[in-house]
Amino acid sequence: MNIRIGNGYDIHKLVTGRPLILGGVEIAHEVGLLGHSDADVLTHAIMDAMLGALSLGDIGHYFPPTDPKWAGADSLVLLSQVNQLVLSAGWRIGNIDSVVVAERPKLKPHLKAMRDRLSSTLELKPDQISIKATTNEKLGPVGREEGIAAYAVTLLVGS
Repeated sequence: MNIRIGNGYDIHKLVTGRPLILGGVEIAHEVGLLGHSDADVLTHAIMDAMLGALSLGDIGHYFPPTDPKWAGADSLVLLSQVNQLVLSAGWRIGNIDSVVVAERPKLKPHLKAMRDRLSSTLELKPDQISIKATTNEKLGPVGREEGIAAYAVTLLVGS
């Protein structure tokens, strides 16, 4: 079997006046993530893991923050485009494992919706995507609630 593994990471600053979007789901919170697109750190980490598995660079190469075309972009649309790159290269996703690191809000009630949105976008079964949530135990910028981070690992299987 031909397999590749990639990992991804993203972090964005929390600010007022922005929605909080994680895994394609808008979550009610007094602050949101700052970024050129919708700043969905979970989806960005997954995209970087997919691209990394095939040595295709990172999302900044495909969707540069200097390009006004991507301003406010829906990260699920970007994820779909990255998935097309993977598929056209002759690979498919075996599974994705991810973790979102945030002090607040509590993410457990939103994990199923995130998983459903991501699996639908990637045309995967929900059990091919794992999303976990944890805190940073009040340590560092995430612990001080200055931002939210996400990590992802994906396994790609060659056709």
